[in-house]
Amino acid sequence: MAELFSEKVAVLGTIDPDAYGPDLYGAVAYATDWIDMKVFDQVGFVVMAGAFGAGATLDFKVQEATSDAGAGAQDLSGKSITQLTDAGNDDDKQVIVGVKAGELAVNDGYRYVRGVMTCAVDDIDAAVIALGVDPSYKPASNFDLASVDEIVS
Repeated sequence: MAELFSEKVAVLGTIDPDAYGPDLYGAVAYATDWIDMKVFDQVGFVVMAGAFGAGATLDFKVQEATSDAGAGAQDLSGKSITQLTDAGNDDDKQVIVGVKAGELAVNDGYRYVRGVMTCAVDDIDAAVIALGVDPSYKPASNFDLASVDEIVS
């Protein structure tokens, strides 16, 4: 019998859908929860851009850390997107960034990841969802964020 989606995939982090933008001092970064890659073989970050304000930009990268509080946080090499922009006609686009557990600096104690979205110049409607795939222990839904309200299989 085939496994259910919720047995293989969990919602591990989010930047909730909203209008994001800079403050009076410039670009603002928003981050997902820290995700323990010891539990999942892979995590996929789905970046969703809606309507861009005039000149708005959206950047996204993945960081790794040695604790779930972000100790030693550093950018994960090769895990950033090409900037989305109003000028690039990037309204209503999605980008996926995949991370495998083996890509982290595990020998140096890095086992946690998070996604960081930075918005600048003007507002943009955006969201990010981090999906964990192939958990060490099933069902994956056991690791869902508390904000997951319902699972229909």
